[in-house]
Amino acid sequence: MITEQFVTTSVTPLDNLDTLSPYEVAKLHDASKGGLYKLFRQCSLAVLNCGSELDSTKKVLEKFQKFDIKISQKHRGVQLDLINAPVSAFVDGEIITGIREHLFSVLRDLLYVGDELDKCCAGLDDSETISNMVFHILRHAEAIRPHVKPNLVVCWGGHSISRHEYEYTKKVGYELGLRALDICTGCGPGAMKGPMKGATIAHAKQRIDDGRYVGISEPGIIAAESPNPIVNELIIMPDIEKRLEAFVRLGHGIIVFPGGAGTAEEILYILGLLLHERNSDIPFPLIFTGPAGSEEYFATVDQFIRQTLGDEASQRYEIIIDDAHEVALRMNEGLRNVTEYRKATSESFHFNWQLYIPAGFQQPFEPTHDNMAKLNINHGQSNFELAANLRCALSGIVAGNVKEPGIRAIEEHGPFDIQGDPAMMGELDRLLTSFVEQRRMKLNYKEYTPCYRLSPVAEQAEVSET
Repeated sequence: MITEQFVTTSVTPLDNLDTLSPYEVAKLHDASKGGLYKLFRQCSLAVLNCGSELDSTKKVLEKFQKFDIKISQKHRGVQLDLINAPVSAFVDGEIITGIREHLFSVLRDLLYVGDELDKCCAGLDDSETISNMVFHILRHAEAIRPHVKPNLVVCWGGHSISRHEYEYTKKVGYELGLRALDICTGCGPGAMKGPMKGATIAHAKQRIDDGRYVGISEPGIIAAESPNPIVNELIIMPDIEKRLEAFVRLGHGIIVFPGGAGTAEEILYILGLLLHERNSDIPFPLIFTGPAGSEEYFATVDQFIRQTLGDEASQRYEIIIDDAHEVALRMNEGLRNVTEYRKATSESFHFNWQLYIPAGFQQPFEPTHDNMAKLNINHGQSNFELAANLRCALSGIVAGNVKEPGIRAIEEHGPFDIQGDPAMMGELDRLLTSFVEQRRMKLNYKEYTPCYRLSPVAEQAEVSET
């Protein structure tokens, strides 16, 4: 049944997840059994709502209050009953194939994480357990390709970018695709979609019919950044920390396009890892790039990094402006170095086990007002510890901008209070102000109201452990 805005219909999987146990079906229906129904409904709505101009999870859920999804076992296998689904997910009454695949990817990952991972990794410490959980999720999603040389390029960047910047991300993706490189992004719009779109054209020209467009998301962000249908491998990680670890374990190099707080969070994450002494010899190509006109953006980001993490951090990346061809050449060169290193050290091509990830980068950070105020944004700690705390601060700002719990917390208690060294607070303010002025914080906002307050303090009486 089709109305002007909604569709009610049923869909079945194309080639995977044909059957579920009665227990699994009951678990997804009954919120009392792990709360999976609410999570499954929210993630499914995000998949169906692709192309939306809303990047607030709260507003998406309010707009589609009447949406519902039910699971049933038919003689042919699993069936999803969609009630009042967004009409944009359909063409002439038929669900778009890519979106159909994504629905069952959501179902696959939520069930697997809920049922299987609690039983794995006995005998390992907490950090090893988390890394093995990430590996198990990726392997279960068939994202691990053990016989392919390093060729997966992770592309980070904002969902709220200009058309000019978006066209440039497509050019970079095209140049990467011509060199038979595959693309992995956060799977949403903007800089997450552009490289995939460019690569599809290049792969077609090179007659590559098995190109990979890997999208990695997590339940807290997926409704605000709905997966684009180009993604042919959608993976839902349990939280932002495991999502970030999946990027750096699975990917072989990273390209960063202009973005906002979320992109800055990703930059701080990878730099924090690369600054750790145990990772100093591991090659990991990292390129910041954008079209002509983005010089100021990257100059601001570069200054923030140098003033907070030091010049050492700036040695781990290069900035290339308005030269998609050079970006692809440099990345290809970097991937050759990665290949040679992994051969020499007997490291797997498909999962970067040697990369050391400290516990402070793995433990889920809950952006409450109390936790945000306790972050240690001060000198007197290692660069990678400072990067971890700055990453948490940016993660909290992302939550306050687009995630439902964060938005509600801000509405109830006011802005998050971020405290720290005056000089660092000044650099953070400069960075965030530039994002606001360049309209990078949210999609289609006329006037941005900050969800944070920066409080310079000489010392903190209480700080959180990294």
